[in-house]
Amino acid sequence: MRRSLARHPLAIIVLAQLCGTSLWFSVNGVGLSLAETLGLTAADLGRLTLAVQLGFILGALGLAVSGLGDRFRASHVFAAASLAGALINAGFVLAAPHTGPALGLRFLTGVCLAGIYPLGMKLVIGWTPRHTGAALAWLVGMLTLGTALPHLLRGATLGLPWQWPLLGASLLALTGGALVLALGDGPHLPPSSGRARLGEGLAALRDGRFRAVAGGYFGHCWELYAVWTLAPFLIAREVARLSAPAGLVPWLAFGMIALGLVGCVAGGQLSRRLGSLTVARRALATSGLVGLAYPLLAWAPPPLLLGLLALWGLTVIADSPQFSALAAATAPRAQVGSTLAVMNAVGFALTLPGIWLTASLWASQGPWVVWWLLPGPLLGLWGLRGLQGVPARG
Repeated sequence: MRRSLARHPLAIIVLAQLCGTSLWFSVNGVGLSLAETLGLTAADLGRLTLAVQLGFILGALGLAVSGLGDRFRASHVFAAASLAGALINAGFVLAAPHTGPALGLRFLTGVCLAGIYPLGMKLVIGWTPRHTGAALAWLVGMLTLGTALPHLLRGATLGLPWQWPLLGASLLALTGGALVLALGDGPHLPPSSGRARLGEGLAALRDGRFRAVAGGYFGHCWELYAVWTLAPFLIAREVARLSAPAGLVPWLAFGMIALGLVGCVAGGQLSRRLGSLTVARRALATSGLVGLAYPLLAWAPPPLLLGLLALWGLTVIADSPQFSALAAATAPRAQVGSTLAVMNAVGFALTLPGIWLTASLWASQGPWVVWWLLPGPLLGLWGLRGLQGVPARG
């Protein structure tokens, strides 16, 4: 079976990534239902999202400090994290009415995701060392689709209890872990010996090129997850202005986020011709311009604003795989797992203020709240200034 799967390793890895990352926004997908049945507010849902992010950050740092990302087979870590995440996510069904346990389980879900996303990147690099930007575009695209998937599950189960989409996400995570376990690790990464240290994961920051790449990625992170958190609220605003059925919200939220898959794949193809750096810069600039324009056009007809939100969903994630490819090209090769884990940890730490500000202020500021996200693209583009000679191409 392994030999059969190894004929199409990238397809197996990205499918597993899709399944595993459905845990990330599983609660957000049923957020409006939780608001109706349990009285949760946008701020409450924001705190649940923050708990996942914090868990991911600490989990990624744990990978770097312990060296799990480099000392053990990536496929085994991925599969174990998928199993644990599936069980913890299913436990949220019982814990949802209780604030403390609910936050704790979402935190632990984030810890498990740290064993899925960065290790998925390492698996891609290990199986497909050529055209890394294009390969990682598929991986991050599937993370994006996995993020959107809970909204699709909610749309497909309207009229059923909100627990069903959550349990569906857990089942998908189990499937993803089983696929990667059956595939195994790729042959193109050298094994790392000894105990990895946090300093080794941070070693790439001594390189000015890597610092520039990391700066761009950090600015991207400030914006990305806050946009995904706001997606159902932004969509619900336009659906209400259209006097359309509320049942459209999860379907349109899925569409907005899922368009990121198209952006990632298209960006990956462009990176083979233009280079990863050019694609990352253009995507980051476009998403920043959409964030600037949206509040200024808040009075415009809802179809126009829905189109603008679609453009935002398309571009807000398209730069991420190119940043990962650039980082992989400039990181110490024997510590790729630890270096990517550290970069992810710092980047995801920067998602916290964006999510907190937008979720807390949505009720009072409405569409104007997205201007709190503008520092991300601006600082990211500033960090990338003058970056030349980076070898990573799609």
